[in-house]
Amino acid sequence: MARRAGSADLPLHGGHVPRWLSDRMTRLGAVISEAIVQEYGRDELLRRLAHPFWFQSFGAVMGMDWHSSGITTSVLGALKRGLTPLSGELGLHVCGGKGRHSRLTPQELIGIGERVGFDGDALAKASRLVAKVDSAAIQDGFDLYLHGFIVADDGKWTVVQQGMNDESRQARRYHWLSEGLTSFVETPHAAIDGPRQGEIVNLTDKRAVASRTGQLDILADLGPTKIALEFAALRAEAEPPAETLPVEQPLLPHLVMPAHHDVRSSDVVTRRLHGALAAAAERGPADFADLLLVPGVGARTVQALAIVAEVVHGAPYRFSDPARFSFAHGGKDRHPFPVPLRVYDHTIHVMNRAVRKAKLGETEEMEALRRLDAEARRLERFATGPSVEEMIADERERSASYAGRSVFGWE
Repeated sequence: MARRAGSADLPLHGGHVPRWLSDRMTRLGAVISEAIVQEYGRDELLRRLAHPFWFQSFGAVMGMDWHSSGITTSVLGALKRGLTPLSGELGLHVCGGKGRHSRLTPQELIGIGERVGFDGDALAKASRLVAKVDSAAIQDGFDLYLHGFIVADDGKWTVVQQGMNDESRQARRYHWLSEGLTSFVETPHAAIDGPRQGEIVNLTDKRAVASRTGQLDILADLGPTKIALEFAALRAEAEPPAETLPVEQPLLPHLVMPAHHDVRSSDVVTRRLHGALAAAAERGPADFADLLLVPGVGARTVQALAIVAEVVHGAPYRFSDPARFSFAHGGKDRHPFPVPLRVYDHTIHVMNRAVRKAKLGETEEMEALRRLDAEARRLERFATGPSVEEMIADERERSASYAGRSVFGWE
């Protein structure tokens, strides 16, 4: 029924997303989702949302802080706002959210199920079980505070949820996908991976079947009061010998974001970035001639489109460096540079026009985006260019001309 698809460790950040950015994230997130559904189908969008590297890159291309925990909340919020009006057309529904909104997920699923015809009660149970597995059966020190459930009309789903560890000032994001295994309580995860942070309890491991059965037997025989006494006695016992501890499990896709906020050359696969810039220069004049005639639109918009095109068409391995995707539209905290609002708005316009025309059978602009991505992959093998630091400095110098804005104000 479900499997854990991956996880991510992120610095825990406070703050909020300003309205000028959240509105644009809603529009860009929705149109990118539409493009993926058009090109590859709903199932592929669910798979991508379940991939921690793609999800982080998706948030970065929308102008959020490239490495922080805030991407999770803001991306899910943008998708909920942007896809809800399109739910009848796309057959996708975004439920849940942060805090009290997460607790409303079962009721939302039941209501949507009554409207579109899937088993809302079964999905409400799945929502509760996924949350319980990552908060109780897997005890890794992170307390869940966010639960997003994205479900299609045919009942397939992805869950993205996040917990926080106040002591380490980290957040951990968990991704689930409804393709895969048949049990929530025995090995639903392909693996669990993360930096060692002390002892982790994993009652879903297949080697823990005796423990799960024993717990049920104890509950039936002793009752809660005697269980508390048994637990106190067990805590006094010595640690088990090392040879009886579980062996390491195989790795899931697991993203670990650094604590530093600035984008550094070590955070970016520079040849991929050079490939995108070179593709924009080579394909832009040929494929986007009409666009380049629009006043205010130029090569910088095509560069952003080249990076957005990879979010739509890129293979999973290409999202190993989410920081690279922040070079499309910057970041709200001015890292790597302020959000260039003119470029951002033109990106949304071009994507909306391409998706709208594709619905009418006119696929030229969607094909141009596909060629832009293919050209970037071809050119990255030998394209050269300035360093990451030089690109950031140049972008900041030009920021005012792009209507650059951050949480600190206008450039």
